[in-house]
Amino acid sequence: MRRLYMTLVTLLIAASASAQRDFSKVEVKAVRVAGSVYMLTGAGGNIALSVGDDGIVVIDDQYAPLAPKIEAAMKGITDKPVRFIINTHYHGDHTGGNEYFGQKGTIVAHDNVRKRLEAGTTFAGVTTPPAPGIALPIVTFNDSLTVHLNGEDIKAVHYPHGHTDGDSVIWFSKSNVVHMGDDFWSGIFPRIDIENGGSVKGMIAAVEKVIANVPNDAKVIPGHGTLSDKAGLNQFLDMLKGAAAAVEKGIKKHKTVAQLKAEKVLAPWDAEWGQSFIKADNFIETLYKSLTAK
Repeated sequence: MRRLYMTLVTLLIAASASAQRDFSKVEVKAVRVAGSVYMLTGAGGNIALSVGDDGIVVIDDQYAPLAPKIEAAMKGITDKPVRFIINTHYHGDHTGGNEYFGQKGTIVAHDNVRKRLEAGTTFAGVTTPPAPGIALPIVTFNDSLTVHLNGEDIKAVHYPHGHTDGDSVIWFSKSNVVHMGDDFWSGIFPRIDIENGGSVKGMIAAVEKVIANVPNDAKVIPGHGTLSDKAGLNQFLDMLKGAAAAVEKGIKKHKTVAQLKAEKVLAPWDAEWGQSFIKADNFIETLYKSLTAK
């Protein structure tokens, strides 16, 4: 009886959170990035599309209520069908449209994305129930996977323990575009899902590896924020390293989170990175938790 009660409470909380967001006012916009790749913005994580004669490959699909608007934006580009949906990680602002688009194409993701969607998760105090079967990836991989479509090698590469434990970066080789998922936030302090395998040091390592391999003239799609490039990715890395070092210095001096906030240890980065929905104090809490985690 208690388990049934808790399940009902969880579902009511999830429904309430969804109801509080007015998706009717969200406009999904499309912009061509390069080659066959487009970027769609709306609410939640940025979407990438590979568009060509073979059909559409969708990278992430935002929130469930936006799926019809996302589909309409696609039809403004092409009338070709959706062939594959690749999830960069499990969060609902990147996978919420899976149930809708999973009826149209094959969902692909890292092994841990399926595990977390199938089991349900808790992140930042919010519990998400297990996803329905149609919303689960039916093709999963451990290290990397390549979809050969539209004359493009679309390669998903797993970078462990960054934003989550199931992150993938998507490389469009011919179009010279990279979709970073939530391992890159353009002009915004990032969220890091420590409860589900993420860490700031893992995120730093992932960004360093991408920078070492991405061409200088490539376009870089962030999980959140505006379209960027390799220079923007380098700026994000500099911020991550500097902010982490500032908090780690305080930790070594046995300072508390409250003390670090009062000292405004992230002030050097606040004006550029802390003016969106993740504030400096929020990021101090994240860094502290990540750097002290065992």
